[in-house]
Amino acid sequence: MPALHLSESGSTCRLSLNGWASGVGSTLQDAADDLLARLLDIGLSIRASGFAVPSELGPPDQECLEFFWRVGDLAARGGDVRAFVFGSLDGDV
Repeated sequence: MPALHLSESGSTCRLSLNGWASGVGSTLQDAADDLLARLLDIGLSIRASGFAVPSELGPPDQECLEFFWRVGDLAARGGDVRAFVFGSLDGDV
């Protein structure tokens, strides 16, 4: 599971998933919701398109690609993506 990083600046929270995607909000909950929405967009897009990487770009990050594929697959099957992404955190994120 990629690492989650939280940063705060003034009244803004930023929750980043290993630099792959991030969410921003006025609270941690808002940042988590924003991050989850972005992850769902990426995961479902990769799953729907098959995601072919041009050879000029070199091989994709397999860990990253597998994570997004799992997010998209879980969402498509109606699973709990929030628990998958935030399962290791305590609290209501």
